[in-house]
Amino acid sequence: MGDEKKGNRVSRRSFLKGLGGGAVGTAVISTGLLKVEPTEAYVPEAVGTSKGRSAVVNLKVNGKTYRVEVEHRSTLAEVLRDELGFTGTKIGCDRGECGACTVIINGRNIYSCSQLAVWMEGKDILTIEGLAKGEKLDPLQEAFIEHDGPQCGFCTSGQIMSGKALLLKNSQPTESQARRALSGNLCRCGNYNREVAAVLASASKAR
Repeated sequence: MGDEKKGNRVSRRSFLKGLGGGAVGTAVISTGLLKVEPTEAYVPEAVGTSKGRSAVVNLKVNGKTYRVEVEHRSTLAEVLRDELGFTGTKIGCDRGECGACTVIINGRNIYSCSQLAVWMEGKDILTIEGLAKGEKLDPLQEAFIEHDGPQCGFCTSGQIMSGKALLLKNSQPTESQARRALSGNLCRCGNYNREVAAVLASASKAR
């Protein structure tokens, strides 16, 4: 019985590998509509010191390196909030749709709920807490306040991080570029015009 149970155990990694097309492919094939080979999702190897179902990784967050033990299944959003205390990174949908958990990784705005923490070794991670310099807010944060960017506030940190990622690449964006940059962040209050205006105002101050 013990060997049988062991043989039937499915690891998270093997499950993720099959998720890329195996489950969908099997369902479609069974109906006789399509005959395709199952595909595999790309799952990077875990890094750091492995300890069974966990790994010790070095996470560079806001310029400081943290050595932390994480489960292989833990997302970056969970580790930032629950292990490191960076609660400015919000979890809204937990499925890569709303953008509330947006952080900047190596200069790009990324949904942190869609990234496993064990993939983050050696990457530069910037959260909303890393924008201010002491008591002085980042110009984009100030612009959000001046233009009433926050309403309920839940999406605000993600909106700011997407806007900041744009400004790091393009210091003088057009309105259409700003709207496109924020398009991956859902605002339940429908405050998009003010959020776009804040990004443009921040860019204007930098001239």
